[in-house]
Amino acid sequence: MATKHEQIIRHIDGLPVGEKISVRQIAKALKVSEGTAYRAIKDAENKGYVSTIERVGTIRIERKKKENIEKLTFAEIVNIIDGQVLGGKDGLHKTLTKFVIGAMKIDAMMRYTGAGNLLIVGNRTEVHKHALKAGAAVLITGGFDTDEDVKQLADELELPILSTSYDTFTVATMINRAIYDQLIKKEIILVEDILTPSDEAASMTTKETVADWYEKKKSTNHSRFPVVDANNKVHGMVTGKDVIGQEASLSIDKVMTKNPLTVGRKTSVASVAHMMIWEGIEVLPVVNDQQRFEGIISRQDVLKALQIIQRQPQVGETLDDIVSKQLSSWQQPGDPAFMFEVTPQMTNRLGTISYGVFTTIVAEAANRMFRQQKKGELAVESMTVYFLKPAQMDSVLLIQPKILEAGRKFGKVDVEVFNGGDLIGKALMMCRLIEK
Repeated sequence: MATKHEQIIRHIDGLPVGEKISVRQIAKALKVSEGTAYRAIKDAENKGYVSTIERVGTIRIERKKKENIEKLTFAEIVNIIDGQVLGGKDGLHKTLTKFVIGAMKIDAMMRYTGAGNLLIVGNRTEVHKHALKAGAAVLITGGFDTDEDVKQLADELELPILSTSYDTFTVATMINRAIYDQLIKKEIILVEDILTPSDEAASMTTKETVADWYEKKKSTNHSRFPVVDANNKVHGMVTGKDVIGQEASLSIDKVMTKNPLTVGRKTSVASVAHMMIWEGIEVLPVVNDQQRFEGIISRQDVLKALQIIQRQPQVGETLDDIVSKQLSSWQQPGDPAFMFEVTPQMTNRLGTISYGVFTTIVAEAANRMFRQQKKGELAVESMTVYFLKPAQMDSVLLIQPKILEAGRKFGKVDVEVFNGGDLIGKALMMCRLIEK
């Protein structure tokens, strides 16, 4: 049976997009405490289908799909720019397709403005009207207000008219950054993107027996199964090691490994890879917040996803991507080496290479060397930087990783960094290898 929290989440998920939600209303409708309702609404907000705006309230917004993640709702824009809603509150759930900066005559401006757009403009009342009639929402910069008849028009057309104290350039930069951050999220592969869902994944119940395990192994050709109870909650994992030598009539809950490691749908594949190699796990159950079984993810799934990440073009670049692009191979006899130029954004306030950038290039150089020689991925378990001198901007560094030990699942790497022939940094890394 679903918990009160799950019931509230389902209720909110079933509400039409644009509907206003309140703690009191949810508590009354589902006969729960206001505290329980508040926690569920906050959870729904974290999941991305509810938005809370000061002086407006909480509204149901469209839940983004992965391919549509770069689009923002007007409700999210209000929160990004720390703005207020002057009119058209019923349209806050709508998604904007693009934003337009209004810095020209009305006729020219309207050629670029259409339905689903957000026009960023100053205190030009006539422009506000024309934009609303063209199907676009309006964002007024500089903290200005607009006329009452414009607000009434916004309410009638259900198109938001917003106001912010920031200037046009700052607002455009903030929105652009939010879209850029969304693009980075789009590129990160999560468990939910590659899991085998519960209706396709084989599992066992706590009441089944060792004999049932052998039957399931024969029918599915798998040997590892999550163990769930009558409410579909995960209680354990059972593998061939657990059942070998056990009586056929013994129930699974007597031989299973209890309290297994689990992951959520929003866990990144990189985190799962670390868990699997550090704990030596082949299969992990995927669960929701109430520990209910939602599917499984295997080591093969993770490796395929990591290979896809390497091949795909990066649209929204993280700091690690920018640093990695600066790292280039350098041909020399003997061990491989890499070159790196210290650009201004890689430095600290003193103008020398930042500690974070240094550790990133050291880890990336070691990773590339392992990929070349061992044809696999590595996860850094520990790193000790035991020597580091300043390297100022525009310096060209030579990074020389050297493998000290390399087992089937474990590696030890020593990395030396030179600037103009002088040693400026040394680090020792312990790594786990992800087998193919």
